[in-house]
Amino acid sequence: MFNTSVYEKTSRVFSSNVRLSKRFLVAILSAICIAVIYIALLSPSSRGWESQCTDNRWTTTNPAEMEAAFLVPSQFTFLNLNTLNATTHPKERREHILILTPLKNASPYLGRHFELLDRLSYPKELISIAFLVSDTTDDTVQMLKEYADIFLNRPNHADRFHRIQVFEKDFHYELPEDKRHTYALQPLRRSVMARSRNYLLNTALNEEHSWVLWLDVDIVDYPETVLEDLMSVNVDVVVPNCLLKREDGQFWGYDKNNWQETEESLALQKDLDPDFVFLEGYWEFVTHRLLLIDMPTHLGKFAKFPLDGVGGTFTLVKAQVHREGANFPAYPFQHQMETEGFAKMAKAMGFGVYGLPGYMVYHTTNSS
Repeated sequence: MFNTSVYEKTSRVFSSNVRLSKRFLVAILSAICIAVIYIALLSPSSRGWESQCTDNRWTTTNPAEMEAAFLVPSQFTFLNLNTLNATTHPKERREHILILTPLKNASPYLGRHFELLDRLSYPKELISIAFLVSDTTDDTVQMLKEYADIFLNRPNHADRFHRIQVFEKDFHYELPEDKRHTYALQPLRRSVMARSRNYLLNTALNEEHSWVLWLDVDIVDYPETVLEDLMSVNVDVVVPNCLLKREDGQFWGYDKNNWQETEESLALQKDLDPDFVFLEGYWEFVTHRLLLIDMPTHLGKFAKFPLDGVGGTFTLVKAQVHREGANFPAYPFQHQMETEGFAKMAKAMGFGVYGLPGYMVYHTTNSS
């Protein structure tokens, strides 16, 4: 005899199993769809990448990228920059310094450059070095890599620099050596140099640096204690007197971009177009400024004089000055560009700029 109750129970169990199977199937299909969409979002071929690279950065206008960003775990960092100061006790406070050098075809000078850096009495573990190589045609980059390998892998950790970075960025600006200091070409040349310095500064400066030193690669002599000496002056921007070291043993003034305004130079600026750029050391236009190389040197190494313009051969800057916005204008700023424009900008922001005519560093004799 047919048992109705058993049939009904069996039907209910079967129906329930069917419903569960359908739900399971739907869940599986949903998971597969989500996985396919997820993979598609992460696939480079499906992104809205532009076909070319601009300034070495990929750009996108695809809104899916914003959503994909949420798939990356969040990161949080807290840094108390109130304690990041540049003081007169840099060694005791373990203050890091960043030495910056823009380069082009510099291979003949690198040996002496690293020799002098190695002689510095400031602790090497507090010294970071960064180079920006631009439009070079020699083996500068390879030589820098070799020197970095030497100075970062010494057996004694105290003899190793904290960090050495080499960046390469071409500005596609070519100027024959014999035309480098042609008067009419200087605004364009200084504009490119300003961009190079800004590129290097913004790439290399980080939260551990209290000081920044701008150092030319063809400076051939300076005291081992130069960093501590200049730091002890305790001003925002300071430059020593950069002289030309001649083969006959005589010394001539070299860096004419370290200067002080005079009444005559200020009066001269009143009637000029704001875009007119003043240049030092050219007979085509006399500025009537007082150059650091013409200031008295007999008052001692640490006698300081206020300046309105600085060069970039050997310039020590408290990192705070750069962090707060003083950089190297690639455009006329108060009739100046690049390093001299930086000094004008720093002073406009309330920072102090000084020179030490009695403290000497020496530049090589070359085409520049």
